[in-house]
Amino acid sequence: MRKLSIATALLSTLLLSAGCGAVETTKDAGASGSGGDTAGVKKIIIGTGTQFPNICFIDDKGNLTGYDVELVKEIDKRLPDYEFEFKTMEFKNLLLSLETNKIDLIAHEMEVNDERKAKFLFNDVPYNIFPNKVTVHQSNNDVKSIEDLKGKKLIVTATSNAAVLAEKWNKEHGNPINIVYTGAGEDAKAQIKSGRVDATISTQFDVDFENKAVDAQLKTVGDTLSNSKVYFILRKDENDLKKRVDEALTDIKKDGTLAKLSTQWLGRDYTVEN
Repeated sequence: MRKLSIATALLSTLLLSAGCGAVETTKDAGASGSGGDTAGVKKIIIGTGTQFPNICFIDDKGNLTGYDVELVKEIDKRLPDYEFEFKTMEFKNLLLSLETNKIDLIAHEMEVNDERKAKFLFNDVPYNIFPNKVTVHQSNNDVKSIEDLKGKKLIVTATSNAAVLAEKWNKEHGNPINIVYTGAGEDAKAQIKSGRVDATISTQFDVDFENKAVDAQLKTVGDTLSNSKVYFILRKDENDLKKRVDEALTDIKKDGTLAKLSTQWLGRDYTVEN
């Protein structure tokens, strides 16, 4: 079984400010750069982030970990003809890095939308279901659904699926919501708590985590806006890699490992519809 280790080449200050300081690699990885291979083992660069609590983040020991990270490690164990290396970056740079061959696969709770499908390849087997809801301060009793956000400020991460969802709804309803954009890792929850914005779009597991970790004082309201399945994203020419990832992921789901990882990192089994 191959082991992965963290290469701590970047300063911690850069990690905190840029969200991209840790690279986790497989030992004896072979040729440098995306798609390198040696002795019949192909090296794959996995793009992920460091600012998504419980999904992909740096723990208090300086290790890159989380649900998506540990799942990728499990897939790596089951694919002896591949070696995976993690490359961390800001969320907004992931798709561009994939498009320009700097990475080979994105693992960052990525949902399907038309724009992404036109450019990229999604694997077939989902590894999570992401129930998105309007999220407000726990004292806010005026907003009970997305309809109640007309004339109010909704904050979302630029280029995220939450942003796409908000933009689509807004366009279909005459743009009544003031959409405010933020970067990944910036504290949108603090802006809700302070009253600078009214709401965001999030999931119950994220709300539960933030409330426990930093007393964010959040709650989800209204119906589920999207119950999208979550996949890995690859380039269009990576059909062989997609097939192998799906084979490993199918086994991981079948033997219960996926549900175990979800419960460990997300608080419940989000691999089935909730």
